[in-house]
Amino acid sequence: MTALRALTLSEGRLYLRDSGTVFFALVFPTLLLVLMGLVLPGMDEPLTDAPGYEGLRPIDLYVPVVLALAICTTSLTTFPAVFGGYREKGVLRRLATTPLPASRLLVAQVSVNVLALLVAVVAALVAMAAVLGLTAPQQPGLVVLAFALGITHMTALGCVLAALVPTAASGNGLGMLLYFPLLFLAGVWTPGPTMPDTLATVGSYLPLGAAAQAMSEGWFGDGVPVTQLLVMVGWTLVLGPVAARVFRWR
Repeated sequence: MTALRALTLSEGRLYLRDSGTVFFALVFPTLLLVLMGLVLPGMDEPLTDAPGYEGLRPIDLYVPVVLALAICTTSLTTFPAVFGGYREKGVLRRLATTPLPASRLLVAQVSVNVLALLVAVVAALVAMAAVLGLTAPQQPGLVVLAFALGITHMTALGCVLAALVPTAASGNGLGMLLYFPLLFLAGVWTPGPTMPDTLATVGSYLPLGAAAQAMSEGWFGDGVPVTQLLVMVGWTLVLGPVAARVFRWR
């Protein structure tokens, strides 16, 4: 445990030294949410023609979506690239010759990225509340559950990428190849009632779309998104074993 703690602290320091990673993982969700509310016309005006969402503002609908974006950014754009870089530079190969199991590096990286994600989410919600006002979730327990499941299955997806990419560049490239389609189907461009039914149905069966829809239901609705919750559990049960099976430590 002492070795794991030291390794995690070391990975955390390396994480904070990368200005690009710090910006996109920690700052970007807050910046995006606040700037959208302040700059885009009508984002702070109550909706009048969206059944079930009357009285809410467009910017309110983006809060769960931005939380999903934060999960996706950490899981697909930072974590796999780090492991690709370690594999490219021979760090994993050298670590395998030491008494410290190489799997501890994976645990340390996951811990650092999840902590960074939690910091980013808290910062985004606090900034939103201070600058634009924050609509309280109708079902906070459901939001927390959906958020936790979102972290779990998206981290598993990130582990699959980290298991395969040979270089940092390929980690970034493959991560981005998945990043934007998943964001699109999660509602970054068409949140809530503005998303066409077909896209919403497709998104509900994909990793990030299921998380965004479940958090949105918990924030604004009164039902239980059983399909989305089961989809996230299913993705976790599939992606976790796949990552464990294909992970290369050299």
